[in-house]
Amino acid sequence: MDQCVNVERELEKVLQQFASYGQHCDRILEIEYTSGLKQQILQTADRDVELSGTLSLVLSQCCKRIKDTVQTLASDHKDIHSSVSRVGKAIDKNFDSDIGSVGIEGCWQSESQRVLSEVMVEHLFRQGMLDVAEELCQEAGLCIDPSQKEPFVELNRILEALRVRDLRPALEWAVANREMLMAQNSALEFKLHRLYFISLLMGGPANQKEALQYAKNFQPFAENHQKDIQVLMGSLVYLQQGIENSPYVHLLDSNQWADICDIFTRDACALLGLSVESPLSVSFSAGSVALPALINIKAVIEQRQCTGVWNQKDELPIEVDLGQKCWYHSVFACPILRQQTTDNNPPMKLLCGHIISRDALNKMMSGSKLKCPYCPMEQVPGDAKQIYF
Repeated sequence: MDQCVNVERELEKVLQQFASYGQHCDRILEIEYTSGLKQQILQTADRDVELSGTLSLVLSQCCKRIKDTVQTLASDHKDIHSSVSRVGKAIDKNFDSDIGSVGIEGCWQSESQRVLSEVMVEHLFRQGMLDVAEELCQEAGLCIDPSQKEPFVELNRILEALRVRDLRPALEWAVANREMLMAQNSALEFKLHRLYFISLLMGGPANQKEALQYAKNFQPFAENHQKDIQVLMGSLVYLQQGIENSPYVHLLDSNQWADICDIFTRDACALLGLSVESPLSVSFSAGSVALPALINIKAVIEQRQCTGVWNQKDELPIEVDLGQKCWYHSVFACPILRQQTTDNNPPMKLLCGHIISRDALNKMMSGSKLKCPYCPMEQVPGDAKQIYF
């Protein structure tokens, strides 16, 4: 991230210089008197007479001034070239162009190559780039089941409609999948009805009757969204003067359209058993964060001539922190054995509230008694309860 900031800083300098140069050009090229001079010369040409001495002198001075202006602009433009070259140097300094050294030879052979191609095809389906995905399938020799593509086609069709503020496709989909959405406590359908109701409010008094009729759609959600429904009903009082001039102006916030796209994507992916983000995007982002650390590790290993430490397996000699965004599963490390708990060795909560792994509990048992390693409380091992993160 620091490398990106350094390059961005140099780029900002160049953009500022370009903006300043453009303003400077506009300012000094406004030579107003040249238009008047041109008019005088044309009048003289019509009378077929020689230029007067005064006009000739003014013309020569004008030509000299224009020449000096052009030279000044050319000189200033050369200075910008040097700033642009500094951006290139900043990129070379902050980014390593040779990243092949951290790769594993042959990692994308046969089966792995096929899996990578499938992940790329799924990513293209998610982005709505169906033609590109089909082309990749042909070139990679993949045979994708049409049933895998259909959900993404529908998802992108609905998202495109939402982006142009057309709620009907999303509402039809939500109504058709109401039971499954409610089973996962989704508020998607209510929020879609809410947005449609607000769009009717924006039409003013002419839509009052239609808005009241549409309010019947809120009935299935009255128990969980009572307060929101009351607010929507209260806004009807201000239709005559306009919602934008009422205490309910917050209902017109345009950000809720972007929010509904995110909510729909999340809930639709949950119904399809998919992650919200494309696995390819997640992997690429994680790789971008980890790459500088991997390059440094490789350099240190080669410098100290201990290449055996990097054993080309699915592990690294040190831990690479990818940040909280890449934390997908909560883990617990036993403070006694210093090992992460697993399904076969789950975390156990003692009566005193301290937590250790089951293996540690078994090793610390003394007959039918157990003494907590953190406090002097003695207890029966059978009283310990398994906990879940």
